[in-house]
Amino acid sequence: QVQLVESGGGLVQPGGSLRLSCAASGFTFSSYWMYWVRQAPGKGLEWVSCINNGGGSTYYAASVKGRFTISRDNAKNTLYLQMNSLKYEDTAVYYCAAVLRFVSPNGPMEYDYWGQGTQVTVSS
Repeated sequence: QVQLVESGGGLVQPGGSLRLSCAASGFTFSSYWMYWVRQAPGKGLEWVSCINNGGGSTYYAASVKGRFTISRDNAKNTLYLQMNSLKYEDTAVYYCAAVLRFVSPNGPMEYDYWGQGTQVTVSS
């Protein structure tokens, strides 16, 4: 069956770094656009970043651009999110998601598959 399993979350101080991973199985990972989405406490889902199936095109929300880097390793069926210069407002549950065709960050998050999420807490 399809699985997306996030890992790498945790507690980090402001200004610190974390790298999230999302291990995919049960579908042809290299054919799918991959997304990172987050949900802060008491707030709705927020699109963070996405990457095309080949890894050559990446997009970022303004709130994370220049601090976060999305990447993928199709040989390992794994998606990554390198998060640097973390801020208090980055505290959230981070989800990875997969979709066969590009879904605009401005539209509904109609992704095909979702992970279960990993908690990132930025606190001193």
